[in-house]
Amino acid sequence: MESSRSDDDPVGVALFVDGPNVLREEFDVDLDDVRVAAEAEGQLVTTRLYLDEHATPGLIQAAEARGFEVVITSGDVDVKLAVDAARFAAEGRMSTLAIASRDTDFKPVVETANSYGIRTLAIAPGEFGRSDALRNATNDSVTLDGDKADDEKSGDDGS
Repeated sequence: MESSRSDDDPVGVALFVDGPNVLREEFDVDLDDVRVAAEAEGQLVTTRLYLDEHATPGLIQAAEARGFEVVITSGDVDVKLAVDAARFAAEGRMSTLAIASRDTDFKPVVETANSYGIRTLAIAPGEFGRSDALRNATNDSVTLDGDKADDEKSGDDGS
């Protein structure tokens, strides 16, 4: 599949956050840190936090106060996030897809984005919350313990 966008017309970074898998007490993730990790790749074109129907009003309000568009699903968060990310890829609405999750289920959407020529970034909530399969499918990865993961595929050291 070919990208519908021109390489000389960068679009920006689309950040999709898998709330139930990232915002767990054991990871102690700050949404601002997730945003900063994605912004390191370029200007954000969308910043979405996906939550299920059990999300508390306080969490929703805090996310919106940090500039996240909150998407509440009555079904599986993973399905809605993956469909939205694939749609962004197909429509050429991003030059980089950043997915914050620890879930290997997002590997197919990362592979789809890659097939459209879109750079991909996996943001893991912590060392023990990282999916190696997701990390290996992306162009780059960040672990929110403060250390950028080695990117052996591109040789890019970030400098």
